[in-house]
Amino acid sequence: MIHRHRRLCAHAVDPLEIAAGLEAHGVTDRTAARFRHRDVFSLAEELYARVPRARAAAAPPREPVRRGAAVRAVLQLLPGALCAATLAALTAVHPGHPLARPATAAVGTVLVLLALRLCLRAGPLHLRRAGRPSATAVLAVAWAVGHALLGDAPLTALLSGGPDLPLSWPHPDPATALALTCAVAPAAALARWFARRARRGLAVSRGLGELASRVRPLLLGATLLYAAAQLALLLGARPLTGGPADPPAALVATTALGTLLFLARLLAVHGFPAAAVAGPAAAAALEAVALALVLIARLPGAGALARPVDALTAAAGPAAVPAVACATAALVLLGHALRTPT
Repeated sequence: MIHRHRRLCAHAVDPLEIAAGLEAHGVTDRTAARFRHRDVFSLAEELYARVPRARAAAAPPREPVRRGAAVRAVLQLLPGALCAATLAALTAVHPGHPLARPATAAVGTVLVLLALRLCLRAGPLHLRRAGRPSATAVLAVAWAVGHALLGDAPLTALLSGGPDLPLSWPHPDPATALALTCAVAPAAALARWFARRARRGLAVSRGLGELASRVRPLLLGATLLYAAAQLALLLGARPLTGGPADPPAALVATTALGTLLFLARLLAVHGFPAAAVAGPAAAAALEAVALALVLIARLPGAGALARPVDALTAAAGPAAVPAVACATAALVLLGHALRTPT
């Protein structure tokens, strides 16, 4: 056992890490009983005590905490600030220049995306095992965010018999864009809070079950706090950008989307990339299926396929479709995270 898992034991910082690694390799309590231990954690304690620790590489000099925290705070506020500046520039553009508004919107979008990339490459939202994101993850997030920015326009056009030709230039909802980009700051703050509290729980836990009982309330609390922050940002962005108040279904849709993206990133940061991709992909698939059903229902004899979408939109409006899709995916992802907190 020591020879097979020597590398794991030598680089572990505590017995809990060894226990988690053993369980990942298929070692159960029954296996531990063959080595005269009551459970996997007891076996991990002996391995931790018997295997000498590997020498850690010399850590690079750390920058001052205050300076690093200030830089991270500015970086996390940058996407929202650039989005607000872009919206202000679009308002100030003279309507006599037909290409001025598309050019301003394109430049602002590129700057916001670059700022988001910087936020995800540093700080608590950074992946420790960074790599190129999968095409599924990129397409799913792009579809879900694009669907939220366009609001009810795609589904409304299909339900009314459209889209009509020639196609008009799409107009993304400015309040949704501002609320989603400004939510990067609370997402980073809550991710840092969750990681710090989870490390404290790891230091005082004496088993995986105790660690799980400490981590679950932290994860649930961080998720609820983020959802509240996302909703508050959306309610505050609407008066700033103008336009009518959002219906309840639209508020739920945007809040659920932001919460889904927060959970997906949190899971990816803590070692669950597959689940992080599956959440947004499921929401995007549900939204795409709803649009496809409306189109397919135009074929002879296929009108019944659009009845679920018609009933949902008749009850709560077109925004109910992304609200149900994102809320369902977020709840499933939260349930998965609560089952595997260690």
